[in-house]
Amino acid sequence: MMNTMFDTLLQLPLFQGLSQEDFTNILAKVKLHFTRLKTGEVIIRKGMSCNQLYFILKGEVSATSTSSDSLYSFIEYFQAPYLIEPQSMFGMQTEFFSKYVAHTDVSMVTISKSCVLNELFNYEIFRLNYLNIISNYAQTQNNHLWDPMPDTLEERIRHFIRTHLKRRTGEKIFKIKMEDLAGIVNDTRSNVSKVLNNMQNEGLIELHRGEMAIPDVEKLLS
Repeated sequence: MMNTMFDTLLQLPLFQGLSQEDFTNILAKVKLHFTRLKTGEVIIRKGMSCNQLYFILKGEVSATSTSSDSLYSFIEYFQAPYLIEPQSMFGMQTEFFSKYVAHTDVSMVTISKSCVLNELFNYEIFRLNYLNIISNYAQTQNNHLWDPMPDTLEERIRHFIRTHLKRRTGEKIFKIKMEDLAGIVNDTRSNVSKVLNNMQNEGLIELHRGEMAIPDVEKLLS
Protein backbone atom coordinates (compact mmCIF):
# COMPACT_ATOMS: atom_id res chain seq x y z
CA MET A 1 0.00 0.00 0.00
CA MET A 2 2.77 2.44 0.97
CA ASN A 3 4.80 1.60 -2.16
CA THR A 4 1.71 2.11 -4.32
CA MET A 5 1.18 5.55 -2.73
CA PHE A 6 4.80 6.54 -3.39
CA ASP A 7 4.56 5.28 -6.98
CA THR A 8 1.47 7.47 -7.46
CA LEU A 9 3.29 10.51 -6.05
CA LEU A 10 6.17 9.90 -8.45
CA GLN A 11 3.71 10.00 -11.36
CA LEU A 12 2.82 13.60 -10.53
CA PRO A 13 4.61 16.09 -12.81
CA LEU A 14 6.35 17.92 -9.97
CA PHE A 15 8.13 14.77 -8.80
CA GLN A 16 8.97 13.19 -12.16
CA GLY A 17 12.70 12.72 -12.66
CA LEU A 18 13.60 12.73 -8.96
CA SER A 19 15.95 9.97 -7.87
CA GLN A 20 14.78 7.43 -5.32
CA GLU A 21 17.30 8.84 -2.85
CA ASP A 22 16.04 12.42 -3.27
CA PHE A 23 12.45 11.30 -2.98
CA THR A 24 13.22 9.36 0.20
CA ASN A 25 14.91 12.46 1.66
CA ILE A 26 11.88 14.57 0.77
CA LEU A 27 9.53 12.18 2.51
CA ALA A 28 11.70 12.33 5.63
CA LYS A 29 11.60 16.15 5.76
CA VAL A 30 8.27 17.21 4.25
CA LYS A 31 4.99 16.81 6.09
CA LEU A 32 2.45 15.12 3.84
CA HIS A 33 -1.17 15.44 4.90
CA PHE A 34 -3.33 12.64 3.52
CA THR A 35 -7.09 13.09 3.25
CA ARG A 36 -10.02 11.07 1.95
CA LEU A 37 -13.19 12.73 0.70
CA LYS A 38 -16.51 11.26 -0.30
CA THR A 39 -18.33 11.98 -3.53
CA GLY A 40 -19.78 15.49 -3.50
CA GLU A 41 -17.49 16.92 -0.84
CA VAL A 42 -15.94 20.31 -1.63
CA ILE A 43 -12.14 20.23 -1.84
CA ILE A 44 -11.46 23.87 -2.71
CA ARG A 45 -13.75 26.88 -3.05
CA LYS A 46 -13.19 29.61 -5.63
CA GLY A 47 -11.26 32.49 -4.05
CA MET A 48 -9.76 30.36 -1.29
CA SER A 49 -6.13 31.20 -0.51
CA CYS A 50 -3.66 28.85 -2.19
CA ASN A 51 -1.36 28.17 0.75
CA GLN A 52 -0.68 24.54 -0.07
CA LEU A 53 -0.39 22.17 -3.02
CA TYR A 54 -3.22 19.69 -3.54
CA PHE A 55 -2.32 16.38 -5.17
CA ILE A 56 -5.21 14.09 -6.14
CA LEU A 57 -3.90 10.52 -5.77
CA LYS A 58 -7.05 8.52 -6.42
CA GLY A 59 -10.48 9.24 -7.85
CA GLU A 60 -11.89 12.04 -9.97
CA VAL A 61 -12.56 15.71 -9.27
CA SER A 62 -14.73 18.29 -11.00
CA ALA A 63 -13.47 21.82 -11.54
CA THR A 64 -16.04 24.60 -12.00
CA SER A 65 -14.84 27.91 -13.42
CA THR A 66 -17.21 30.89 -13.57
CA SER A 67 -16.95 34.04 -15.67
CA SER A 68 -16.42 37.32 -13.83
CA ASP A 69 -19.91 38.50 -14.84
CA SER A 70 -21.41 35.13 -13.76
CA LEU A 71 -23.04 34.67 -17.18
CA TYR A 72 -21.61 31.20 -17.68
CA SER A 73 -19.62 28.48 -15.98
CA PHE A 74 -17.50 25.64 -17.28
CA ILE A 75 -17.08 22.23 -15.65
CA GLU A 76 -14.20 19.85 -16.34
CA TYR A 77 -13.34 16.48 -14.84
CA PHE A 78 -9.84 15.35 -13.88
CA GLN A 79 -8.71 11.84 -13.04
CA ALA A 80 -5.93 11.13 -10.56
CA PRO A 81 -3.05 11.67 -10.48
CA TYR A 82 -3.73 15.40 -10.75
CA LEU A 83 -2.18 18.56 -9.29
CA ILE A 84 -4.66 21.38 -8.63
CA GLU A 85 -3.73 24.90 -9.83
CA PRO A 86 -0.02 25.08 -9.00
CA GLN A 87 0.02 28.45 -10.80
CA SER A 88 -2.15 29.94 -8.03
CA MET A 89 0.46 29.59 -5.28
CA PHE A 90 2.60 32.55 -6.42
CA GLY A 91 2.03 35.87 -8.15
CA MET A 92 -0.24 38.88 -7.64
CA GLN A 93 -3.33 36.77 -6.98
CA THR A 94 -2.76 33.73 -4.78
CA GLU A 95 -6.35 32.50 -4.66
CA PHE A 96 -7.83 29.52 -6.44
CA PHE A 97 -9.68 30.46 -9.61
CA SER A 98 -12.03 27.47 -9.71
CA LYS A 99 -14.12 25.39 -7.33
CA TYR A 100 -13.11 21.73 -6.94
CA VAL A 101 -15.43 18.97 -5.79
CA ALA A 102 -14.89 15.22 -5.36
CA HIS A 103 -16.74 13.70 -8.34
CA THR A 104 -16.01 10.23 -6.94
CA ASP A 105 -14.48 9.18 -3.62
CA VAL A 106 -11.07 10.87 -3.58
CA SER A 107 -7.73 10.35 -1.86
CA MET A 108 -5.38 13.32 -1.83
CA VAL A 109 -2.25 14.68 -0.20
CA THR A 110 -1.46 18.32 0.57
CA ILE A 111 1.91 20.01 1.11
CA SER A 112 2.16 23.45 2.71
CA LYS A 113 3.60 26.46 0.87
CA SER A 114 6.32 26.79 3.51
CA CYS A 115 7.46 23.21 2.82
CA VAL A 116 7.50 23.92 -0.90
CA LEU A 117 9.65 27.03 -0.38
CA ASN A 118 11.96 25.73 2.35
CA GLU A 119 12.38 22.09 1.32
CA LEU A 120 11.13 21.11 -2.13
CA PHE A 121 12.66 24.08 -3.96
CA ASN A 122 16.08 22.85 -2.79
CA TYR A 123 15.83 20.12 -5.43
CA GLU A 124 16.66 21.28 -8.93
CA ILE A 125 14.38 18.72 -10.63
CA PHE A 126 11.42 19.89 -8.56
CA ARG A 127 12.16 23.56 -9.36
CA LEU A 128 12.44 22.80 -13.09
CA ASN A 129 9.23 20.76 -13.07
CA TYR A 130 7.40 23.60 -11.33
CA LEU A 131 8.78 26.20 -13.76
CA ASN A 132 7.82 24.04 -16.74
CA ILE A 133 4.24 23.66 -15.50
CA ILE A 134 3.87 27.41 -14.91
CA SER A 135 5.55 28.28 -18.22
CA ASN A 136 3.38 25.87 -20.21
CA TYR A 137 0.26 27.33 -18.59
CA ALA A 138 1.33 30.92 -19.36
CA GLN A 139 2.29 30.07 -22.95
CA THR A 140 -1.03 28.33 -23.60
CA GLN A 141 -2.99 31.31 -22.28
CA ASN A 142 -0.88 33.72 -24.34
CA ASN A 143 -1.38 31.68 -27.51
CA HIS A 144 -5.15 31.78 -27.01
CA LEU A 145 -5.03 35.58 -26.95
CA TRP A 146 -3.36 35.70 -30.35
CA ASP A 147 -5.42 33.05 -32.13
CA PRO A 148 -7.25 34.62 -35.09
CA MET A 149 -11.03 34.80 -34.69
CA PRO A 150 -12.66 32.24 -37.02
CA ASP A 151 -15.04 33.34 -39.77
CA THR A 152 -17.88 30.84 -39.41
CA LEU A 153 -20.26 30.71 -36.44
CA GLU A 154 -19.53 27.04 -35.68
CA GLU A 155 -15.80 27.72 -35.58
CA ARG A 156 -16.33 30.73 -33.30
CA ILE A 157 -18.26 28.48 -30.90
CA ARG A 158 -15.46 25.89 -31.04
CA HIS A 159 -12.94 28.67 -30.43
CA PHE A 160 -14.90 29.88 -27.41
CA ILE A 161 -14.87 26.38 -25.95
CA ARG A 162 -11.19 25.78 -26.74
CA THR A 163 -10.00 28.97 -25.03
CA HIS A 164 -11.64 27.91 -21.75
CA LEU A 165 -10.12 24.45 -21.49
CA LYS A 166 -7.66 23.46 -18.77
CA ARG A 167 -7.16 20.12 -20.51
CA ARG A 168 -8.12 19.15 -24.07
CA THR A 169 -9.43 15.70 -23.19
CA GLY A 170 -12.48 14.17 -21.57
CA GLU A 171 -15.98 15.30 -20.75
CA LYS A 172 -16.87 19.00 -20.33
CA ILE A 173 -20.04 20.88 -19.42
CA PHE A 174 -20.85 24.49 -20.29
CA LYS A 175 -23.65 26.09 -18.29
CA ILE A 176 -24.74 29.01 -20.44
CA LYS A 177 -27.97 30.46 -21.85
CA MET A 178 -28.37 30.44 -25.61
CA GLU A 179 -28.81 34.22 -25.78
CA ASP A 180 -25.64 34.77 -23.72
CA LEU A 181 -23.63 32.51 -26.02
CA ALA A 182 -25.06 34.38 -29.02
CA GLY A 183 -23.83 37.68 -27.57
CA ILE A 184 -20.36 36.25 -26.95
CA VAL A 185 -19.95 34.87 -30.50
CA ASN A 186 -21.62 37.98 -32.03
CA ASP A 187 -24.56 36.32 -33.77
CA THR A 188 -28.30 35.79 -33.34
CA ARG A 189 -29.83 33.34 -30.91
CA SER A 190 -31.61 31.64 -33.84
CA ASN A 191 -28.36 31.04 -35.74
CA VAL A 192 -26.58 29.79 -32.62
CA SER A 193 -29.47 27.39 -31.95
CA LYS A 194 -29.26 25.99 -35.50
CA VAL A 195 -25.50 25.45 -35.29
CA LEU A 196 -25.69 23.82 -31.85
CA ASN A 197 -28.47 21.50 -32.99
CA ASN A 198 -26.37 20.49 -36.01
CA MET A 199 -23.44 19.78 -33.70
CA GLN A 200 -25.75 17.72 -31.50
CA ASN A 201 -26.93 15.70 -34.53
CA GLU A 202 -23.27 14.98 -35.29
CA GLY A 203 -22.79 13.63 -31.76
CA LEU A 204 -20.39 16.40 -30.75
CA ILE A 205 -22.50 17.94 -27.97
CA GLU A 206 -25.65 17.24 -25.94
CA LEU A 207 -28.02 20.13 -25.35
CA HIS A 208 -29.98 20.54 -22.13
CA ARG A 209 -31.80 23.53 -20.66
CA GLY A 210 -29.15 26.19 -20.01
CA GLU A 211 -26.41 23.62 -20.52
CA MET A 212 -24.19 22.19 -23.23
CA ALA A 213 -22.50 18.88 -22.47
CA ILE A 214 -19.44 17.77 -24.45
CA PRO A 215 -18.95 14.00 -24.05
CA ASP A 216 -15.54 13.98 -25.76
CA VAL A 217 -13.89 17.35 -26.32
CA GLU A 218 -11.11 15.83 -28.46
CA LYS A 219 -13.75 14.80 -31.01
CA LEU A 220 -15.23 18.31 -30.95
CA LEU A 221 -11.87 20.03 -31.51
CA SER A 222 -10.49 17.62 -34.11
